[in-house]
Amino acid sequence: MNRRLFLAAFPAALAAGCGFQLRRLEGIPFASLYIDAPPGSVVAQRIRNTLIANKHTRLAASAGEAEAVLQLGQEARSKTILSLSGAGRVTEYRLGLRLTYSISGKDGRTLAAAEVIEFNRDMTYDDSQLLAKSAEEQLLYRDMEDSAALRIMRRLQSLRPGNGTS
Repeated sequence: MNRRLFLAAFPAALAAGCGFQLRRLEGIPFASLYIDAPPGSVVAQRIRNTLIANKHTRLAASAGEAEAVLQLGQEARSKTILSLSGAGRVTEYRLGLRLTYSISGKDGRTLAAAEVIEFNRDMTYDDSQLLAKSAEEQLLYRDMEDSAALRIMRRLQSLRPGNGTS
């Protein structure tokens, strides 16, 4: 019994001893943040949910009462044909997500210049699996939106409130 316990605990002790930790988001260096986004922005909602769960930064109701303002541009989804079969049927699509964002301080100075985020995912397609491929498409778009929100959160973490553009 003791040997089994030792064999089960030994790998965990090794992982803890080397300093391994799961990647996580730390708080951002602003006490309050206002998110200026188009209505229905999925990326903005994901960022709001992350900040609410984190509880280190308060979401401001207006730009005037926030220490920093995150401005998100319109999220543009795209779907282009990547390849066709010999019979002229679509066999692959390329899905895309593109958005811009910038971060400014409460005094209006730019903390992070406007940056474009663009993601592309390739997806095979088959007419006989319409429902499954539709679900896969939505899953790929959701993955790109999550990646965009995480990239913006990491950029917010890297800023220093007093420095301007970093």
